[in-house]
Amino acid sequence: MAIYAIGDIHGSLNALETIFQQDLIKEDDKVVFLGDYVDKGPDSKGVIDWLLEKSKTFDFEFIRGNHEIMMTRAKTSPEIIDYWLGAYGGSLTLKSYGIEYNENWMNQIEQEHWDFIDSCLPYLEIGANIFVHAGLEENKRLEEQDEHHLFFKKFEEAQIYDAEKTVICGHTARVNGQIADFGHTICIDTFAHGGMWLTCLNVETGAFLKANNEGEIEQGKLEKMQFIS
Repeated sequence: MAIYAIGDIHGSLNALETIFQQDLIKEDDKVVFLGDYVDKGPDSKGVIDWLLEKSKTFDFEFIRGNHEIMMTRAKTSPEIIDYWLGAYGGSLTLKSYGIEYNENWMNQIEQEHWDFIDSCLPYLEIGANIFVHAGLEENKRLEEQDEHHLFFKKFEEAQIYDAEKTVICGHTARVNGQIADFGHTICIDTFAHGGMWLTCLNVETGAFLKANNEGEIEQGKLEKMQFIS
């Protein structure tokens, strides 16, 4: 059994499907998705539909991203709805559902999709790896981490959280499409919605597969990090 992490999808359904079409990921492998399934990209609805359907066959774990948080808050906050629709790219999410903004927009999205968003985890620890959307604050236990560090803070230069652990995260988009490998922390948000790559990383070996929305792939292996299974 292999353990994979997949970075921020942001509605990039074609890239997601392309990764799984390579027959790399088997049904008995574990795949941890790092959040930001929605917004900015072309098909947020399609992504959630796909994840729900494939989770019947594959062993998936879902981390919550800041875009899921903001989409949820937009249901009840007049201040947040404008920000979500604009700067957060929520208007593209509504478009993927065939919805134009109206006061009842939240009820025009399937309850199954809201349940999916509500069920996402704040973080996940598996062996020597900690999976989280944004990052972790130093000198605080996992259960003491605050929302800002878990979901919203940008970590351009990640700091060591635990010398015995590797943090696998997304959120801080690497607009050059390259994985940011700090050894103790690996960021795999490789800007899928911005025309670059969606990354799937084998967290035990460092091998990675990238795909874009054009159906192209790129493969390689991280060398710097000493992977611990």
